[in-house]
Amino acid sequence: MSTYLLVHGAWHSGEVWERVVPLLEAAGHRVFAPSLTGYGDTAHLASSATGLDTHVDDIVGLITEEDLTEVILVGHSYAGLVISSVANQVPDRIARLVYLDAMVPEDGERAADVQPVSQALIDLALASESGWRIPPLPELPPPSGLFGVTDPADVAWLRTLLSDQPVRCLQQPVRLDNPAVNAISRTHIHCTVGVPEGIARRPVPATQPNGSPAQVWELATGHDCMITMPVELAELLLKLG
Repeated sequence: MSTYLLVHGAWHSGEVWERVVPLLEAAGHRVFAPSLTGYGDTAHLASSATGLDTHVDDIVGLITEEDLTEVILVGHSYAGLVISSVANQVPDRIARLVYLDAMVPEDGERAADVQPVSQALIDLALASESGWRIPPLPELPPPSGLFGVTDPADVAWLRTLLSDQPVRCLQQPVRLDNPAVNAISRTHIHCTVGVPEGIARRPVPATQPNGSPAQVWELATGHDCMITMPVELAELLLKLG
């Protein structure tokens, strides 16, 4: 039995994984898919003080409270920043990092360093009435859709999960200064359909920080692959268990 910890991206909630969790559990694994502070059932807790460090604390707290070890830690999109800093704090508890169509940072980088288009969102939030709220991105024509989701029923359901992103999440830097984090194996899963204009994915180096060859898989679907291709995503994740 493996332990999977699935971390959702910006604007989303833990419910976004509801099509993937049963598939992993049916294979005999333990699965956690929490909502980060400020999303889902904790949306009311979002504030100008909610940031990347808040979400890192959420996940480190869950790992330590549940005494989880050998965790396969999956971060979608923005959560690539989250899982990186989590691994930096508790590297001995992490078996593998999975960057699911995610930002892949270096030490000290912020969201705008990894994904420069994020700076426009930061600027808009700081200039807005609230000074900190970033509304969910708009739906685009297919194949981009709403975070890569184009089926009308799925789009309607996804809308019920979305809430504003606190700007501080995109302003705080990732910490990757613990040498032990480099020993953790990494897997990258890229979604290849409907990538919006302005989104630039960094090339994955041929060699991982631990010296092993890079592991990069692709899914021919949009960004929210846990909605559009849950079976195929689960099959990939089960290869790691």
